[in-house]
Amino acid sequence: MNDDGFSANKLFNQGYSYTYDDVIFLPGYIDFSTDDVTLNTNLTRNIPLSIPCVSSPMDTVTESSMSVVMAALGGIGIVHYNNTVSQQSSIIRNAKSHRIPFVSDLLFVSPNDSIHSSNEFGNSHCIFVTESGKNELNVLGFVSKSNWEKLSDKEARVCDYMNNSPVMLPSNYNFEDVAGYIASKNLEFVALVNEKDGDDENEGRVVNLVTSDDLERIKSLPKLGLPSIGKDGKFLVGAAVGTRESDKERLEHLVKEGIDGLVIDSSQGNSEYQINMIKHVKSNYPNLDVIGGNVVTKYQAENLIKQGVDGLRVGMGSGSICTTQEVCAVGRGQATAVYKVSSIAAQHGVPVIADGGISNSGHIVKALSLGASTVMMGSFLAGSNEAPGTYVYQNGLRVKKYRGMGSLEAMTKGSDARYLGDTAKLKIAQGVVGSVADKGSVLKFVPYTMQAVKQGFQDLGASSLPSAHELLRSGTLRLEVRTGAAQVEGGVHGLVDYEKKYF
Repeated sequence: MNDDGFSANKLFNQGYSYTYDDVIFLPGYIDFSTDDVTLNTNLTRNIPLSIPCVSSPMDTVTESSMSVVMAALGGIGIVHYNNTVSQQSSIIRNAKSHRIPFVSDLLFVSPNDSIHSSNEFGNSHCIFVTESGKNELNVLGFVSKSNWEKLSDKEARVCDYMNNSPVMLPSNYNFEDVAGYIASKNLEFVALVNEKDGDDENEGRVVNLVTSDDLERIKSLPKLGLPSIGKDGKFLVGAAVGTRESDKERLEHLVKEGIDGLVIDSSQGNSEYQINMIKHVKSNYPNLDVIGGNVVTKYQAENLIKQGVDGLRVGMGSGSICTTQEVCAVGRGQATAVYKVSSIAAQHGVPVIADGGISNSGHIVKALSLGASTVMMGSFLAGSNEAPGTYVYQNGLRVKKYRGMGSLEAMTKGSDARYLGDTAKLKIAQGVVGSVADKGSVLKFVPYTMQAVKQGFQDLGASSLPSAHELLRSGTLRLEVRTGAAQVEGGVHGLVDYEKKYF
């Protein structure tokens, strides 16, 4: 009999609400290497992923670029709906048109324009020329930055010196295809255009720009896992909608764009509004997997499971920018919430997404080991190159804005529907607006994070998510509660000065 620590069942049935930092796992038995650890999992009943990572449907986290890199890594991005229907549809369409792990900024001018400064190129190697100066089907030519710099007359019109249309490849070419083509032709860059897809009016439209420098950068990053590809051969992309009547019309457009999974977005998912929305989706789009939530109790979870949800999103007030617990006095510690909900969801074969409270790889290990199949990340991904927004400097630190969807700023833009708001003038904030430091590219730090998760699983004696869940259910996995002093001891301490680098 193992009398070290407690089983999860005993620990989480004592009436306390625990966060990830409150608990610690005791080591198990190792008879395999970290290379033998697999993190394959399911987002929903029918959507498999290579890594257990999901980007949150927040307007400072997930749009096209984030969706593309998450799918390229083997996870998935959920596109937010704090925008118009056409904007959300465009983001999804753009993301699903890619097969390489990044999205470049595209710049356009008209033939009669002049390019006065190198700043107009931004980070791009070239500017495309179209009749209107906007992204349209007929590209007349392009201006490369290297050629522009050699011009003696910077006031000249673009039509006087532009090159003919650039070399173009279909956007369904994968990274290896594009890299091989650029190398074989010794090209500086190629444009990727929408391939023919039925009667798609966007056929032939430029969707990306790939340079030889991009290829070298990608090759220097950690090796990518198996990408998340749907039956249509395109990247998996999810989307979020609310529970209002207008969201039913929004959903119709999103389904036409080919979304692979749907999140019904609500801070408290156990509601008449969400149940009605689930019924609508299931009756009208029976092949579309639906993720319900957010929930933190068995009671909430059972109500949504009865309606046929294919996944559950767990968390209430645990996000770094969320103030629901403080403002409304409702919620639950995330470790307790994940364990409680996953214990009932597992009985019905419904995967659980641990949403919120993820600050490091240890939190991911804890969430997955407590029964979650994936983790949804907001602040962990915010501030990356792929997150929406531009970098600014604050006190010498390069940062990006990160805001809760319950902040007044986000609610004013439309996200109040997530908090069961109506058209009332009184809006109560359940989130804040802040900034997060520049993290670099998701393509770099997520693979390192997944390697750390594998090492955590190895220490537990779990070679996969199913084996971790079996250790949990059988009581073999042992846990203890950490005192405040133990938490201090478990972190960096006793140093006058240090630099913390994870990779």
